[in-house]
Amino acid sequence: MTNSILALIDGSIYARSVCEHAGWLATRLNSGVELLHVLGRRETASASDLSGSIALGARTALLEELSSLDEQRARLAQKKGRAILEDAETILRAAGVETVAPRLRNGDLIEAVAEAEKAASFVVIGKRGEAADFARLHLGSNLERIARSSSKPVLVASRAFRPIAKVLIAFDGGPSAMKAVDQVARSPLFVGLEIKLLTVGTDNAEARRRLEDALATLRAGGHEATFDIVAGQPESTIAGIVERDGIDLLVMGAYGHSRIRAMIIGSTTAEMIRSCKVPILLFR
Repeated sequence: MTNSILALIDGSIYARSVCEHAGWLATRLNSGVELLHVLGRRETASASDLSGSIALGARTALLEELSSLDEQRARLAQKKGRAILEDAETILRAAGVETVAPRLRNGDLIEAVAEAEKAASFVVIGKRGEAADFARLHLGSNLERIARSSSKPVLVASRAFRPIAKVLIAFDGGPSAMKAVDQVARSPLFVGLEIKLLTVGTDNAEARRRLEDALATLRAGGHEATFDIVAGQPESTIAGIVERDGIDLLVMGAYGHSRIRAMIIGSTTAEMIRSCKVPILLFR
């Protein structure tokens, strides 16, 4: 599907929220949704890999049994994957999405996403996957890998969907923040939404000039917007304002391209994903 929404589905409690956020995108953009569930190496790993440690006398019979178990496990993984996709399609159609394309794939998730996102305008993924450690606010490893590698905007779904009316753009004046502003200005996704630009840092002439330029870009796109400059640490300050002002969606630049830049700027991105309870739309 050209210009579709790519929704990445697994068996976690975030799956419904991913579908509902993808449905919100699709209905506002008048597009379809491609559902992707990938069976990775963990689901399809072969128990016969252990055969090298089996004594010679027992090897033949046991290898046959292991092979049978492998086949059963693969069939069960396929059935589970199809069931997950069927449930997801039901949620999307109930949300008013007319075109839904479920896809079940084997292999590496990043490779599957790289191929599927070529025809997509957005990628939607849950904050945590099936193996997440909720007690430690652990981000899903797949989320971090996809957010760093995807060439498309990535919407990180919160645990539960709620109607989106108020948007906060975390603006640091950098290239990815400017790209976020430009895409917000151009996209029909944001028509009619309340938009606010926020810079966390020193209130000076340069910061205000950059914000005025960003504000002009948004207004040229037909969006009414305001801006503010607040002193403090970006992670805690932005999260606090999201909570205080009832923000429904946080928009921000994503990880940097270089590994050193990613370590510095990417840490802010990861912390925002951990601490904010609203969906986050990441632009590279």
